[in-house]
Amino acid sequence: MGSLRDHEGAGLDEELVYFCLGSNLGDRKANLEFGISGLKEAGVEIVRRSSLYETEPVELEDQPWFLNQVVAGRTSLPPRALLAACKRIERDAGRREAVRFGPRVLDIDVILYKGMVVHEPELVIPHPRMLNRRFVLIPLLEIAPDIRDPETGVALAQVLAGLDEGKKVAKLKGNRF
Repeated sequence: MGSLRDHEGAGLDEELVYFCLGSNLGDRKANLEFGISGLKEAGVEIVRRSSLYETEPVELEDQPWFLNQVVAGRTSLPPRALLAACKRIERDAGRREAVRFGPRVLDIDVILYKGMVVHEPELVIPHPRMLNRRFVLIPLLEIAPDIRDPETGVALAQVLAGLDEGKKVAKLKGNRF
């Protein structure tokens, strides 16, 4: 059985859900826009968008670089329904499940959900690899500089400062939304 709990005092805007979007196939920017439009259609009111970031692949290195962005929104959808919506949007964009960490038209991860901690077989929030990924933390901190890990209360800026992932993450010029 999964668990869902709140962590009081975690320094989160407890009304917001944070998503990390990524694409490394086709028109990457258009794919991210497709994902954001899909989130809106699913009932997410987008209230913040990071800049776009060009990022080096992390696990499987022999593939094109990614374009990543973090967005924050409000929704009444519960976590599992939100995950299902993200998977549907990915499929609608043309994503096919193939190689783990491999190339993809669109990837949408729910990284934080209203200050909650969720541990279920199909869904873990905060995202289980968020604390090890500069391509998530850098754009997240751009739009939420004081955000904290809801499980530990640790400032994510502190986590990023101590992260030695070694992968390049570069903000694209002129792409602030």
